Amino acid sequence: MASVTASTTPTISPANSDGASGDVSSIEDEGALADDAGGVLKVTHTGSLSRRMMVIAAGWIVILLSVGGFALDRVLTSQLQAEFDNRLTIPLNSMLRSAELDPFGEVRFNSILGDQNYLEPGSGSYWQISGEGQNPLPSRSLWDDRLSVRDDINATETIFFDSDQFENEPLRIAQRTIQLPGSDVRWQFVVAQKREDIDNQIATVRATLAWSFAVLGIGLFLMAMAQTWYGLGPLRRVRQAIARIRSTGLNRVTEPLPLEVQPMVQELNALLAHSEKQAEEARTHAGNLAHALKTPLTVLNNAAHAQSPDLDKTVLREADTMQRHVDHHLARARAVGRRATGLSRASAMESALGVERAVSRLYSHVRFDIDGKDGDVAMERQDLDELLGNLIENAAKYGGGSVFVTMDAEPEAEQYIIWIEDDGAGIPEKARDEIFGRGARLDTGKPGTGLGLAIVRDVAQIYGGNVSLHESEDLGGLLVKLMLPRAGGAVTV
Repeated sequence: MASVTASTTPTISPANSDGASGDVSSIEDEGALADDAGGVLKVTHTGSLSRRMMVIAAGWIVILLSVGGFALDRVLTSQLQAEFDNRLTIPLNSMLRSAELDPFGEVRFNSILGDQNYLEPGSGSYWQISGEGQNPLPSRSLWDDRLSVRDDINATETIFFDSDQFENEPLRIAQRTIQLPGSDVRWQFVVAQKREDIDNQIATVRATLAWSFAVLGIGLFLMAMAQTWYGLGPLRRVRQAIARIRSTGLNRVTEPLPLEVQPMVQELNALLAHSEKQAEEARTHAGNLAHALKTPLTVLNNAAHAQSPDLDKTVLREADTMQRHVDHHLARARAVGRRATGLSRASAMESALGVERAVSRLYSHVRFDIDGKDGDVAMERQDLDELLGNLIENAAKYGGGSVFVTMDAEPEAEQYIIWIEDDGAGIPEKARDEIFGRGARLDTGKPGTGLGLAIVRDVAQIYGGNVSLHESEDLGGLLVKLMLPRAGGAVTV
């Protein structure tokens, strides 16, 4: 019922075709692997893991240092600005305390401001008093210049702002509006100081921040590089272990590795074990087939050389024997090949119903009864059809006319169990183990090759299942218990 399909199984060879050991590191650097024919298999990749980690680290370092540097620059420059403004308030408060009106309604000071810079023209320190409709009263340091005050602001609290009214001399200005006793005029008291000192201080702070953050960023990046190199060390050790497998013939990676890498190593070792098992199975199949065909070929060769009178019967008999051996080993090869393709899944109930429809056409007098719970088993649909086809057809052929199939007969079991019962003569308990042999048949009066149960057992075991024979309590005939791995469960092959 299953078609013959060709499958290839990857194997790991310790050396290349000319006996030289493979160099995994050099091959990996070139992005290719040597195949068994001496050619090169191109291996695609998604880029360097180290480079990816470095880019991420560099990006975060740049972002965090930029944000931190900007915030620190704002804090320091604001602090310097506040200190500079506090220095401006000292002469401004002195002006406010000593200011009064003379008999002519003009502002004068009852004490002299102590800072001599206000007396030197162009010193960079200035003050001025102005009011609406009044002539400004400037400091001597202003000489013929006048400060432009902000008339749109009528604040009783001191305000600070920058001014570029003097060419090549940016100023920082403190301004306050008050009303002197006995006057209806709102006077603007202004103190100005050139920004050269604070600008130099801010430039020095920013230069210090720039080179210090640059050194910090370079140091962090070098640390990230060292961390990446150290962190990816286990992967390099895995690569070296694989290289030793190819060059020395070792079959496992046994070097102690970190917990994060250990699952990958376990999967690698499982893959190596799987490949070894498949290679051993292939060698065993080839040896068994060669051994099985050796005897029939020897018989045919001897009969032909002896010119035996019953040569035609001998050829037919031995050809039939060889055909049985070939069919058996082909069935095993198909199951092994399909198992190696990955996780398979098939509906047990759908397969059983499909087999029942096919077998009922051959045995129309037999009553089939299929009941139970559907479920998915971890095997190919073709192999499942072949298993159920052999078992159900045997039950119809050798039974008394009734075949009962119970799906998932033991729901609590770890494996999916199928019971196939018939009302025939059954099989004696002593002969139940012998019946699984290749070509073993208890009823030679009916056509067949005697390979059905042997194929069922081998294919079931390949997928991690099993088959056993019992006596049916309900029908009195043979009860076949087929155990298959459930889809999604752990399968030991």
